[in-house]
Amino acid sequence: MFKAYGLYTHIQANRMRSAFLLAGFVALLVALMFSFSLLYEALSEDARLDVIVARAVRDVEQGWPLAFAAAGLWFCIAFLFHQNMIDYATRSAGISRSEAPRLYNLLENLCISRGIPIPQLKIIEDGALNAFAAGIREGHYSVSVTRGLLDHLDDAEVEAVLAHELTHIRNRDTQLMVIATIFAGIFAFAADLTLRNWNFPFGFAPRRDRSREDRDGGGGAALAIIIALAIIALSFGVSVLIRFAISRSREYLADAGSVELTKNPDAMISALRKISAYSVMPDIPSRMQAFFIESPALLPESGWLSTHPSVENRIEALVKFGGGRDLPAPPAPPEVLPSPPEPASFLPPDMRSPLDPPQPGPWG
Repeated sequence: MFKAYGLYTHIQANRMRSAFLLAGFVALLVALMFSFSLLYEALSEDARLDVIVARAVRDVEQGWPLAFAAAGLWFCIAFLFHQNMIDYATRSAGISRSEAPRLYNLLENLCISRGIPIPQLKIIEDGALNAFAAGIREGHYSVSVTRGLLDHLDDAEVEAVLAHELTHIRNRDTQLMVIATIFAGIFAFAADLTLRNWNFPFGFAPRRDRSREDRDGGGGAALAIIIALAIIALSFGVSVLIRFAISRSREYLADAGSVELTKNPDAMISALRKISAYSVMPDIPSRMQAFFIESPALLPESGWLSTHPSVENRIEALVKFGGGRDLPAPPAPPEVLPSPPEPASFLPPDMRSPLDPPQPGPWG
């Protein structure tokens, strides 16, 4: 386990996962196109189900170039501006060496020891204890930590967290997660547009210019609409589950890389203990939670819907394979850890999903 840092096979595996994500994205996009074609044809005319399906297939055959061009434009925009969107959603801001010399020195020592380019450092002004890495290519990687993490972890623990995030960068985990998030954003947008704001047309009035074939045994529109909505919901669900599974698998290897870099499994264990007790950041969008070292979600996660393995399982692996000792960290004094901040009043649509609560408007 603890040969994870820079492991060539793991980097290659992440590249293969990126390729599979691209292939899966194509399949899900075709399914999404088909579902919208079903909705269009069903709302246009109440024909037999097989007639509606045949027309929807024809629409997909004729319209796929436009749909793929739109998806490509989405990806290009997200690829170019993903860091800006991530910073906006997480409230990360660049910090200079003079503002955080301790943090810069710890990161610089780790990078010099392994000949790694130093990523950009950012700070999240939040009392919670958390951190994440992001970026797609060399020269554009970043590591963000919360103010609470800097204030309440000692040097060895902060170093262990930074080494964890550097491992994510070195193993191309950040690249994979950004790609997965961009793709999931398309399906989240479609699901949000269709399911959250959908007024089901029980009383819709189809056109009357139906052919004799359509009039004989019509009534398939309602079933076609149900099928279309089910495909949209399923596409979004599959994209979310894939993204969560990728996030869970990478955390063990990042913990392993931290130990290999620092040679201090105890620091990683004590950091995880402290972080798990004060990691909650309720205003972080659900699609960003997988980036963090520990899930900032307010409610506990489990099973397929979890973005991280449990801290207990991670510590158990560190003890078993890394030679660490599980010494529970003493709780921090409550007066120095502020209560979680109020949720942000607005998040951009591309960083929200149907799992997030509705955002308040300017008058409520």
